[in-house]
Amino acid sequence: MAEKFDLIVIGGGPGGYVAAIRAAQLGFKTACVDMFTGKDGKPAPGGTCLNVGCIPSKALLDSSKHYHHLQHDYGAHGISMKDTAIDVATMIARKDGIVKKLTGGVTQLFKGNKIAYYHGKGRLMAGRQVQVTLSDGGEIQQLEADNVILASGSVPIQIPNVEFDGKYIVDNVGALDFDSVPATLGVIGAGVIGLELGSVWNRLGSEVTLLEALPDFLPIADRDVSKQAAREFKKQGLDIRLGTLVKSAAVKKNKVIVNLEDKNGESQLTFDRLLVCVGRKAYTEGLLDEDSGVQLTANGQIQVDDQSRTTAPGVWAIGDCVRGPMLAHKASEEGIAVAELIAGKPAHIHFDTVPWVVYTEPEIAWVGKTEQELKDAGVDYKTGSFPFAANGRALAGGNPAGLVKMLADAETDEILGVHILGANASELISECVVAMEFQGSSEDLARIVHAHPTLSEAVHEAALHVDKRAIHRGN
Repeated sequence: MAEKFDLIVIGGGPGGYVAAIRAAQLGFKTACVDMFTGKDGKPAPGGTCLNVGCIPSKALLDSSKHYHHLQHDYGAHGISMKDTAIDVATMIARKDGIVKKLTGGVTQLFKGNKIAYYHGKGRLMAGRQVQVTLSDGGEIQQLEADNVILASGSVPIQIPNVEFDGKYIVDNVGALDFDSVPATLGVIGAGVIGLELGSVWNRLGSEVTLLEALPDFLPIADRDVSKQAAREFKKQGLDIRLGTLVKSAAVKKNKVIVNLEDKNGESQLTFDRLLVCVGRKAYTEGLLDEDSGVQLTANGQIQVDDQSRTTAPGVWAIGDCVRGPMLAHKASEEGIAVAELIAGKPAHIHFDTVPWVVYTEPEIAWVGKTEQELKDAGVDYKTGSFPFAANGRALAGGNPAGLVKMLADAETDEILGVHILGANASELISECVVAMEFQGSSEDLARIVHAHPTLSEAVHEAALHVDKRAIHRGN
């Protein structure tokens, strides 16, 4: 006989575990089914984000940043050291320790909120029945609920004729666990993952080449930001080759031979390791029984309405497996919104104010529309910008690269988009998200007193510049 719950969540990533916790707070008898297993062989809720995505990559970015600064930047401060070295094993162990602490924290949150946790693979059957194949022994357990949330996440996209082997040709998971710094690293895809992991190993001494099929660099970002970012990454030694299509890759004598085609025709490159990160796709393999009533879209995502309802009554879906940006924070907020909708509370996600971040150095962050999107839509707008090179805190901290760019409606002055390239852009963007959530204007940010000296003053000056009255730059 199936155990009965008010709510079952399939997937324990940043969408699923957050939805489960919020549901429990609201008084629902809640279960969460998650199949992720840690490197130690134990259950590891937290999904891709905590285990092999957001968190471990940031840990390695931080370690590699310290090493790079020690080698290249500290001399300007009068700090010198001899025989600087990187112990990759220690760096990886630190990363693993952070991951284990956070996934263990999720487990404790489940216990504290009295959430039933099933370590295994969940499959949605007809009538909101959930069949769980337990990871330990493969036993089948039957559950049922009044409501089910699908939060199955996403997996890396594979490309033809380039097969992962986990050692020489890897996805993001493999690139988080190299046992040494490869002399040469090829990266297929110059998007967010490629730039971040490419930066990690480049800082540690690897010669990194990014092979991007698209003709433009980081086209999802504003063009002014992406152009400046490309120049900064080139200075750092990242070799970014646009308009380059990888035809195949194979391992021969412990080397990866890559066949590619660009405007000059076909050619070959050889690398010690090859990272493939050309995007991700919704993970629905084995998730849905044919009688579940849940339909998929043409591109394999779970079909949902504006409030995350699927085509099956009482079944919802959130995160990477549905429409919208594949971002952990988007998934979390969807999870909270759905739990509250189930409880009869009003809830809504504003996709127009979901921030994006690339954790390179300098960081890239944005929210809202790009200038090109506004032009294409025929929106009358005005723009302001401010370079970090004119910001006292940025100069004092040795971070003069980048700018803040703000876009506002020409008539109402409502902020339509903000784009930041620079140190701590991931934190600075939040002020702009708040302003946009309240339909704030550039005048609002221009009138707010910002502490001096801070990087946030660049946001203030960009807002002033929208009306051509910035103080510390020419108008």
